[in-house]
Amino acid sequence: MKRNYLILLLLFFCHTASWAQTPKVQVAAHRGDWRNYADNALEGIESCIKMGVDIVEVDVAKTKDGHLILMHDKTLDRTTNGKGKVSDFTLEEIKTLRLRNGLRILTDFQIPTLEETMLTAKRGIIINVDKGDDYFDEVYRVLKKTGTTALCIIKSEKPYAQLYQRYGAILDSMTFMPVVKLKKGDTVDSVRAVFDKRYPFYEISFAEENPAIFSYIKTQFQNTSTVIWLNSLWDSLSAGYTDDRALTNPDGIWGYLIDTLGARIIQTDRPALLLDYLRKRQLHE
Repeated sequence: MKRNYLILLLLFFCHTASWAQTPKVQVAAHRGDWRNYADNALEGIESCIKMGVDIVEVDVAKTKDGHLILMHDKTLDRTTNGKGKVSDFTLEEIKTLRLRNGLRILTDFQIPTLEETMLTAKRGIIINVDKGDDYFDEVYRVLKKTGTTALCIIKSEKPYAQLYQRYGAILDSMTFMPVVKLKKGDTVDSVRAVFDKRYPFYEISFAEENPAIFSYIKTQFQNTSTVIWLNSLWDSLSAGYTDDRALTNPDGIWGYLIDTLGARIIQTDRPALLLDYLRKRQLHE
């Protein structure tokens, strides 16, 4: 994991030694550029590469015949013209379907495999795999086959120790990011063990802001290369600091996540707008 993380740093992260000197901020596009394409569409990932996005978050599921594809839901109903569980269809059958866009209008876009996605990533982007903790061994095989182990961040809400019991050394061959959900009533003491500097990245979500905890996190990771990932997707992930509110108040939303809470990666549904904001502040190339 350490070796892959160092490669990831060289590829996309410009980090300074102090929180007082604001480092560059990276953009993670949630399910690709889905507002202009479709959920988890390869074309949406290609759009992100062209606009200069650093990371694309994707969701994986497994077909009846054991192929990993990009699909957020357990069923095909919402995002495609198919119906039923993903696990009841072969890849050949999946490839006959088409994705629906955000308005549920049918497009010409196909459902991509994880292998196709990782080959696309070689053109210049990091892939963050969500919903993959039931298949991390199979994810790893795809990464090895495509030579893209250093272009992927895997994540899970499950404890690392629990995942390690299942996957062993395979887990250490990839870059792992824990997803930490701060809860009402959490204190610095109650979360102290979570932020133990073991992991290169932490994705943190919070329905209510706790200034003391974020002050502790910033202090804990000062002068380290650990990266804080925050989301601006919807209220329950970031206490109301959302993309939609950033449309009229970017400094109060994205700026607050960066300057006050210490985000160095922001996951967004509006990657082009976030990139524009960061470039105006000289926080992104």
